[in-house]
Amino acid sequence: MSRSDPPIADRVLLTGGSGRLGRELLRLLPSIVAPPHAALDITRPETIEGQIERIRPDLIVHAAAYTDVVGAVREKAVCWQANVVGTRNIVQASLRHGLRLVHISTDYIFAGTRGMYLEDDVPGPVRNYYALSKLVAEETARLAAGALVIRTSFRDREFPYPVAYTDVFTSQDYVDVIAPEIALAVRWVHRITDSTLHIATERKSVFDLARRRRPDVSPGSRRDAAVELPEDISLDTRRWRELRAELATPEQGVH
Repeated sequence: MSRSDPPIADRVLLTGGSGRLGRELLRLLPSIVAPPHAALDITRPETIEGQIERIRPDLIVHAAAYTDVVGAVREKAVCWQANVVGTRNIVQASLRHGLRLVHISTDYIFAGTRGMYLEDDVPGPVRNYYALSKLVAEETARLAAGALVIRTSFRDREFPYPVAYTDVFTSQDYVDVIAPEIALAVRWVHRITDSTLHIATERKSVFDLARRRRPDVSPGSRRDAAVELPEDISLDTRRWRELRAELATPEQGVH
């Protein structure tokens, strides 16, 4: 893999451009176009078709999702429409137009009983409805030719809650830490032959992550959560770290 190879595509269509990750990717990758929800509603196939015809992208990055883990229990139909039906619509469009797809998935597709999951580990059984919808979405995304599934997890730039769980372990990080890594993978996707990558950071408790940017956060327990949470959904990222070492250059700003 040569570092002098040109980066990807002139035009990338991004779903979920107004979300946490989408906003960061727009800043990091100038080749990305992210139509507003009114113009690109993934639950309405005609809007996807219209934007593909207008933008004529070389790649689709599918980051749009329903991500409220607690809300998914109350709004199952809304969650399913966004995460499963929306992904199905994106996959069908990518197949019609011969476009490669990068699908943003989650660590929640694992049971979370042991942690440090590898890309090839069998997912499930899932622990909540959000996780179910994202697992089905991930498997749907794999129907796209040459699809790359990126499993990751991120929070806003600041930890938003006064309490963080000491008994939930994760490889999650803040979005401004994770987004440059995903941007690197998107930029060089034409050089990536893997079908799945784990892009995250080291294993830690949610409480330890929270304290990095909110020193006054109080410790709490997953037993108090409004939805069942996995104990340890940390991801093994060795595959990405090895690949990243080949892709990253100082001028790309990946640290």
